[in-house]
This record gives sequence, structure tokens and C-alpha cells, in this order.
Amino acid sequence: MLAIDPAAHLARVRETRPLVHNITNHVAMNSMANVLLAIGASPAMAHAREEAAEFTALAGALTINIGTLSPHWVEAMEASALAAGETGRPWVLDPVAVGATRYRRETGARLLALSPDVIRGNASEIIALAGQAGGGRGVDSTDPAEAAHDAAIRLTCQTDGVVAVTGEVDLVTDGRRIAHLRGGHPLMPRITTLGCALTGVVAAFLAGGEDTFAATVAALACYAVAGELAGEAAHGPGSFAVAFLDALYHLDDEALTTRARLEINHAP
Repeated sequence: MLAIDPAAHLARVRETRPLVHNITNHVAMNSMANVLLAIGASPAMAHAREEAAEFTALAGALTINIGTLSPHWVEAMEASALAAGETGRPWVLDPVAVGATRYRRETGARLLALSPDVIRGNASEIIALAGQAGGGRGVDSTDPAEAAHDAAIRLTCQTDGVVAVTGEVDLVTDGRRIAHLRGGHPLMPRITTLGCALTGVVAAFLAGGEDTFAATVAALACYAVAGELAGEAAHGPGSFAVAFLDALYHLDDEALTTRARLEINHAP
């Protein structure tokens, strides 16, 4: 079984404090910024098409989230993704509800063609992005992460990147290796935009320029452990949201060593 040290990746994020440029949805901006600050990164939200690409070149990594689309935003997304490729900046695609409408499917396909380094979504989104029939109800998944295994492998072949399928048990693959991660807490889906914020955390971990698969797995492991810790202190969704930020901020080597539950193998 292969090994990854999430604590080492977290330490690098805190040491370098990477600037993460996020073109994300209206709902997610505040919580995503707070999560990135808590983990030790520096967030920026710039979506104007007149400056988005230029901003990407200044950042350590880029995230693109299609949750609240508009034509001008789509132009900014494409320009930024192109700028990321030209300047060697890693970028993460979050295909929110990509199967819900024709506009989302078309936008998802155009962004997919620009080869994101990582795609992070729930099972229904990954299945839809891969062009397969799947469930989904708006931003909610009606499929377990494992149901998207074949779709995830298919997407890695298209992008030569990494796909992270989040759910009760997360699945991460680059087509050669596959990781399963357990943890988190049942209250996490009750907090809006925690998934969107995770996309930013993945980007922060990618900014170091190391193994994309390992960085993605480490980001998800840290998130799962923080969710588990927050659940022990929370009494409901409201207190969980606060406890989660605190858990990210105080996350340390001991917590990751004793609580991270990940299994990494060569892909079959």
C-alpha cells in the first residue's frame, strides 16, 4: 500500500501561505475565504473578465466553480484557465450541478477541454461531466463516490490529471493510483458551500508544485479530520460551522497521524 503524509503537505501550505485565485459562486465566496484563511492560505476572489486572467498569473493556484454561471463569468473562467496553462499555475475545476442544464453541460465541457489539474466534485457531477447518465438533484449527489469510479478514470485519461470524488467515502485517482478516505462528519453536508471551500483547499495544497495526486489526497485528509474534530464539539449545523473553522486552524501533526484514515493503492 502506498503512503502519503498529510501533515507534511499542511506544513508547506502554512509556511508558504499560497495565494489562491477563486472564480467561485456567489454563495461560496465568504465561507471559502474563511476556510482558506483558517488552513493557512491566502484567498482572492476576482471574476471580472477584464482582470481574471492577469490575476491568475499572480496567484499560486486557481479554482473555477460553475455554481452561479453568467456569460461574462464563463469568459473569465476560460481566460483564467488558459492563463493557468500558459504560466504553469495548477487549477481545480468544481463542476457544480454540471448535469442539470444544457448551459452547464456545455460550459463544463469547454472547461474540461482546458485540462484542469484536478476535478473535484460529488459522484453525480463526476458522472455527468464524463458524459455518462447519472443521478443528481441540483448540487446534491444521488450516487455514492464509488459509483463514479469508472467516470473518474475516464476523466483522468482526458485531462492527464487527478479526479477527486467526494462523499461519505472519498475517492481520488490519477488513473494509476487510487485513494479512499474516510472521516468527516454527517453534519458537513448540512453546511452550505463546504464542498466549494474544499476545492480551494485542494488548490492551496497544489500550489507547492509537487505530486498533484498526493497533494489532493492530503487536502481531503485534512478536511476529513477537521470535520471529525468539529463534529465532536458541535451541537448542530450552526455550531459546526464555527467549530470547523477552529478545527482547521488548530489542525496539527498529532491529529492527522492518529485520525487520518486513507488507503492508497495502485489502480486496478
